[in-house]
Amino acid sequence: MINKIITNNAPAPRGHYSHAVEWNGLIFLSGQLPIDADGIPRADLSVEEQARLVLHNLKQVLADSGSSLDHVLRAGVYVSDIADWDRVDRIYKEFFGGHRPARSVVQVNDLHFGAKLEVELVAVKAEKSGQTG
Repeated sequence: MINKIITNNAPAPRGHYSHAVEWNGLIFLSGQLPIDADGIPRADLSVEEQARLVLHNLKQVLADSGSSLDHVLRAGVYVSDIADWDRVDRIYKEFFGGHRPARSVVQVNDLHFGAKLEVELVAVKAEKSGQTG
């Protein structure tokens, strides 16, 4: 069975999608843009602040899905300017620490609301990974 995951701890979806879906212990998180808790897009922030906001929101979705950043298998990162990549990668490393999930980085022309990045994740539920924490 596919379980839809909607959380009150991240900005509400603004379209026809769930924060995440879980199937057989795998969690597929929808792409997150830099949107604050009040649902306001924050394209006005620096790329570092946008990255922190996006990763914070994803961390909340993971927690409410029974997972964590340590259980992420893959990340897809979309940036509007590849010149920002080093700054985004520093924030990414702050969040993931020593964990290094598989990752793609793609430069795109434009992101919704004028955002500088969007991140999507695939993770495993904590109890399915054989690890805790």
